[in-house]
Order: sequence, then C-alpha cells, then structure tokens
Amino acid sequence: MVRTVVAGLDGSPESRAAAEWAAREAELRGLPLKIIHVWVPAPDPLAQAPLMGAETQQQWSERIPREAGEGLRLRHPDLDVTEDQLTGPTADALVDAAKDAELLVLGSRGLSGVGGFLVGSVGLSVVARAELPVVLVRAGEQVTDEDGTNPPSATPSRPVVLGIDAGAPADAVIEFAFAEAARRDTILRVVHGWSLPPYYAYGLGMDAGLNDELFREEAAALTEALRPWQLKHPAVEVALESRVGSAADHLVDASREACLVVIGRRIRRGALGAHIGPVAHGVLHHSIAPVAVVSHD
Repeated sequence: MVRTVVAGLDGSPESRAAAEWAAREAELRGLPLKIIHVWVPAPDPLAQAPLMGAETQQQWSERIPREAGEGLRLRHPDLDVTEDQLTGPTADALVDAAKDAELLVLGSRGLSGVGGFLVGSVGLSVVARAELPVVLVRAGEQVTDEDGTNPPSATPSRPVVLGIDAGAPADAVIEFAFAEAARRDTILRVVHGWSLPPYYAYGLGMDAGLNDELFREEAAALTEALRPWQLKHPAVEVALESRVGSAADHLVDASREACLVVIGRRIRRGALGAHIGPVAHGVLHHSIAPVAVVSHD
C-alpha cells in the first residue's frame, strides 16, 4: 500500500491552509497527498427545506475537495493529489481514513487578538485518538505566493522545535523531529522544561552550588537522551535548552520563531478513553507555529 499524507478539509480558511501545508510536506517526503472531506448530512427538516435539499447540499459539499484539489495541482504540478469524500461523524471518519497514512494534517482556527490555536472538539478528538502523527495548522501559515514558492514549512531560517521529557524520552517523537529538521535543512531546537525540587518552596534551595548541580544534571540528562539521534542524523544541527519552569510555556515561547513544533502524546487505552496531556493541550491552544503531535507508547 502506498503511504500518503492526508489533509482534512472542510472549506474553511484554516483547512485550506492545512491542505497547502500538507502539499508541501508531501513534496518534502516524496509522497502523494490525499484530501479528505467529511460530509455530514443535514437533519431531515433542513434537508427537506426548499433551498437546502439533500441533493443540493451534497453537490455543494462535493465541490469543496474537488476545487481544493484543482488549486493544489496548479500550485504543485509534480504532486500526486487525490480527493475523497466520506460521510459519518467527522473525527471517526478522519481517524479511520488516515490510519495507514504517514501524516494527518488539520486546520485550527487562530484565537482572535492572540497568536495561537482555538482547537475544536473534532481536532482534539482526532489528536487524542489517532496513532499517527497529527499536525494542526492555522490560517496564518498560508503564504501569499500563489505559485507555491517560499513555503513556510521549508524556510531554513526557522528551526524545528522539539519538546522532550529528558527523564522519559520517546523514540518516535525524537525521530520525527530529527527527520523534519533534516528534510528542511534547518536547526533542531530541543526544549526541556523541568521543575525545581519541592523543598525550594520552603526556602531550602538557596545554595548556589546545589543550584548549579541541578542544572548540570538536567542538561546532562537531555544530552544523553539525544545522543543516539545525533549520531543517526549527524547533519542536523541541534540547539539544547534545559530551563526551569513550565514545559508548555517554554514551547509556546519557542514557537514564535519555529516552522514546526513537535510534541508527544502517550497512547492510553484505558477505561477512561483517549485524551491528551496538559503539555500537549497547552501547546496546541497557544503555539504560533504548526504543531505536530506524535503518539507513542
């Protein structure tokens, strides 16, 4: 089976930006792009209304992926682009359609007056359940160059940012981030946020020597966690940042100068169902750059 990059499309500016970002990512990976539009039929009373009959609604819905595909083929003539329309609950359909893909890309609406994402229920549900990497893109990532030049996903001056837990590094997340930096020929900026020991709250951590030792230990753990991946990707320049404080806050700050932020999500199959952790939740809602969420065991 041929692997693909899948983009979810609903006709909004955010989803069109996501499809454009996905097209460029597919070109970087040398893979075809598949556009998925999920049609949710109107309830019977609306479907029977004179100006919104079921046939008219479906015909209008079919135009969304078709016209998007035509535009992408014009801007990316060497890219294999296909479209598909599905019916059913949107999140279920997207997760199922992308289960054999390499990447799923969705749009996410920018917060009014504040840089970042307003992640809707569909986006959160897909991120929490999908076991492939999911990228959320907002409309600001769509460049003005209609010929597809100067793609933001390939701008070498902006690094890929990786959020990592040095104490429990996830191979899938680290590999994804290194590979994305290598494709873009850019720096990988690794951000590690950590908390001071509890006794600092009681004023017992004022010894400068102890503080220095804690920072050295955290930095050493980060370096050791990344060593195998730096050996595997020697061409990728890595900048390490180990800082006290909220990992989500540090990643959001780093996103202001990033082309992509990569974070992990632990796969949970328990009775409480799928969900995302607090760091992923915070980054998804406030990151300036597109965010890739990579699931791992």
